[in-house]
Amino acid sequence: MKLMVSYWNNKKQLVYTVVAFLLFLGCNNKAETSEQSEEKKPELIMHKPSEMANMMNVLYAFNLQTKRQILAGETPAPMPLDLLKLHSAEMSNGHSRTAAWNSFVNVFIETQQAVADTLSDVALKERYNAAINNCLACHKTECVGPIPKIKKLLIN
Repeated sequence: MKLMVSYWNNKKQLVYTVVAFLLFLGCNNKAETSEQSEEKKPELIMHKPSEMANMMNVLYAFNLQTKRQILAGETPAPMPLDLLKLHSAEMSNGHSRTAAWNSFVNVFIETQQAVADTLSDVALKERYNAAINNCLACHKTECVGPIPKIKKLLIN
């Protein structure tokens, strides 16, 4: 019986020793890996959005606020942005104004201004959705990236 207990204790010590050794090796490898990864990290370059991208972000925020006002039964605030600047704003790299873009932007300006028209016979929700649908129509041909985000602006 004593022989069996001694054997079992030796086996436990062996297991503890192996586990401790593996943990020690694992910690050393992680330290080397973290040092290596710090050396390999590329320099971060901050992206500077174009003037057009900034305007689009402002338009999105404004239309989100307008949607909330409409759903709350409030009269939406007038557009704080000069929409005619869309014709001259610096575009993102690789993009230029096309004939399709120019036609969309003119219609967009009209539909966006119509949202705040308090004398219109067209329902506010309908005017608002028309402006957002115009955004979607343009983005389907010019810059498809923000389409999912724009769709969230629609009022069902």
